[in-house]
Amino acid sequence: MVAFGGLDWIVLILSFIALFAIIFWVVYIKQETDTDYFLASRAAGWLVIGTSIWASNIGSEHLVGLAGAGAESGLAMAHWEMHAWLILILGWVFVPFYSKCRVFTMPEFLERRFDSRCRSILSVISIISYVLTKVAVTVYAGGIVFKYCLGIDTLWGIDFFWISAIGLVVITGLYTIAGGMRAVLYTSVLQTPIIVFGCALILIMGLVKLGGWSELVAICSSVKTGYNGDTMMTLVRSSADPEFPWTGVLFAAPIIGFWYWCTDQYIVQRVLSAKNMKEARRGSIFAAYLKLTPVFIFLIPGMIAFALDKKGIITLSSSDAAFPTLVSTLLPAGFKGLVVAGLVAALMSSLSSLFNSSAALFTEDFYKKYRPNKKPYHYVVVGRVATTVIVILGILWIPIMRGMGEVLYKYLQDVQSLLAPGIAATFLLGVFSKRVNHHGAFWGLLTGMFLGLLRLFLNVIKVPDGTLLHTIFLSHNWLHYCIYLFLLCIVVILVVSYLTAKPNEEKTKSLTIYTITKEDRKEIRSTWNKWDVIHTVIIVGFIIWFYAYFWK
Repeated sequence: MVAFGGLDWIVLILSFIALFAIIFWVVYIKQETDTDYFLASRAAGWLVIGTSIWASNIGSEHLVGLAGAGAESGLAMAHWEMHAWLILILGWVFVPFYSKCRVFTMPEFLERRFDSRCRSILSVISIISYVLTKVAVTVYAGGIVFKYCLGIDTLWGIDFFWISAIGLVVITGLYTIAGGMRAVLYTSVLQTPIIVFGCALILIMGLVKLGGWSELVAICSSVKTGYNGDTMMTLVRSSADPEFPWTGVLFAAPIIGFWYWCTDQYIVQRVLSAKNMKEARRGSIFAAYLKLTPVFIFLIPGMIAFALDKKGIITLSSSDAAFPTLVSTLLPAGFKGLVVAGLVAALMSSLSSLFNSSAALFTEDFYKKYRPNKKPYHYVVVGRVATTVIVILGILWIPIMRGMGEVLYKYLQDVQSLLAPGIAATFLLGVFSKRVNHHGAFWGLLTGMFLGLLRLFLNVIKVPDGTLLHTIFLSHNWLHYCIYLFLLCIVVILVVSYLTAKPNEEKTKSLTIYTITKEDRKEIRSTWNKWDVIHTVIIVGFIIWFYAYFWK
């Protein structure tokens, strides 16, 4: 572990000065309504939307998880990073519906399409999952990053984990409380290039240290996963692979990805902040471009760390330490500070998005529903109080998370695979079927939530092999279970909907692809041109090339 030098600290401090300069500018902009606070007055352009979508996504899953997955299992997790096409679906298919509704939250959209019960279920699921999982693993990842990159074990006699974890939550919380969605959006414009440039340095310098791309391929191709001759360089794994069978990856990953990119408040709130449909779509297209980078700036560096460890050039204590170890051992003075600034920026961006989205869900889906017709600024105050409470909960959760963080992190993908099926099925059928009604949607959401949380609970308490519960709920691969649950939710929604009355016309008008009016279609067509199509084709073409190159 190499400690920070003076130049590194200067670079890190300068990056924070730039960050807080943006925050102070944002704070001085008037925020008189909940639209100002939660949706940045619906005035965001494509650049800030695209960078914010991507920066919000680049959290602990990437800084620790994706690089760690590369060091442990190779290319298997790359499928999730090729989900740029799902962001395109957000922009081209779902943005028109969300823009026309002028909603604040995704649960509110479900109420427009179905009923208040669906809204409440999705709000509860989202808030609980944000506070208990995403906040915890983000702070856990922050502790790992600071420990390995800064080379500090204790400060003032206190474990540096506590100082860094609490500092990360408090600083991020303060600027989110003060600046709202504007702070989240505009800080991303600074954070994104720092993250991309800093992490690209790791990729380049890691390959140089290792001896080039061919050396990486040679080392990783020699490491077998134990199934059908698969190696770390195998993108599409055998169906017998216990973690990433191709049958699970190719069908379950899009289910999880659709839920995350097209329906999760954490992501979609950014396009809801757009000044118009055109900017929202172009922001999504730009985010899709950025989404192509994590494989190269996080996953492959993780594989590089594994290869360097194999050659004895570095010592890798665990797969989770892959990326921080590269930062602390490979980079020269100054560049290390830049990369750490990028990593901290990614964690702060992810946390600020969590705080703001959670506060938006509480204020718009619960408080405003029961306390309507208050003065506009009243809801801004409530939003700030809600954000403060969530920040405090995050701090109180840290002691528990210190012991459970690794476990929670291990189950993070599993949690997402369990939350996604019911929500994805409800949104898909809600938009692509005018016959699906509120009864079907309610029971579909309830089925997905109950069976998903049941598997998670049984997994945590470690139900013994051979028992009936284990056979039904735990014996299946996590991705296969996601597929089964998704199909079951589809069946429940359709059966219940067709056994009950058709939805009222106001619940479907302009809210499904079959009930869009001619005027709506004309308006949507006026918001895109040939360049939007060209950029979309480029992104899809790159994804096809990637699969063609790595399909082994």
